[in-house]
Amino acid sequence: QVQLVASGGGLVQAGGSLRLSCAASGRTLSSYAMGWFRQESGKEREFVAAITWNGGRRYYADSVMGRFTISRDNAKNTVYLQMNTLKPEDTAVYYCAAVIPRGTLSARKSWEYDYWGQGTQITVSS
Repeated sequence: QVQLVASGGGLVQAGGSLRLSCAASGRTLSSYAMGWFRQESGKEREFVAAITWNGGRRYYADSVMGRFTISRDNAKNTVYLQMNTLKPEDTAVYYCAAVIPRGTLSARKSWEYDYWGQGTQITVSS
């Protein structure tokens, strides 16, 4: 069992930056693909970014490409999401998720992930 705790959310002005962290306990993350998703009130959870177990591949939603960077430090059992040039439309609750890939993994579908953090709120003011 993996427990994930997301942190780093808050209120920021448009154009600003934040870095989210997702710390794991229970098991080492080194075998897990990791993803970040976000959910606005009343909307479905949507993919933001994902990273393979060794950081060799990274995937991004078109809406955050070039602004967000996902990274991981397996020694610290932590995954990060650096968010730059934030926009009001980035306002949402952000969740981290983990999965040990079984076969082909798109990494973009929430149902592919086994473990989820509790979410952290990001509010971007205009």
